[in-house]
Amino acid sequence: MTTSQQDGTMIDKIAQFDLAREIADAEQKKPWPAGICSKTLFKKHDLRVVLISMQSDARMKEHHADGTMSLHVLKGQIRVSVNGKPHDLPAGTLFTLGASIRHDVEASSDSAFLLTISWPSNEELAAMKHRGYGS
Repeated sequence: MTTSQQDGTMIDKIAQFDLAREIADAEQKKPWPAGICSKTLFKKHDLRVVLISMQSDARMKEHHADGTMSLHVLKGQIRVSVNGKPHDLPAGTLFTLGASIRHDVEASSDSAFLLTISWPSNEELAAMKHRGYGS
């Protein structure tokens, strides 16, 4: 268990997570709204780590993250589409995307993945000319 400030930013300098247990805990909360359950495991000013579980056929519509990100598929299989090109990602796959690249995510089966985002500073966010339109 980590300690955090009111905005969710972690105070601890070290944290450890049992991902299998976190996935099992998420399963206990079914049914999930829209077939998706997400939990921020770690949040600092420069980093976000989120565990996302999705039921088969659940979909996250097109969106973007303002920081460089990775998706590490832990269970099942997801499909990430970037510029209309699908990328099928089975368990054990690590997929990365640059900042502000628009994409959507669909679960091909009951799935779980770890989303890690390198969060830009407030100054970097303010300087972004075309947020959400990376290539």
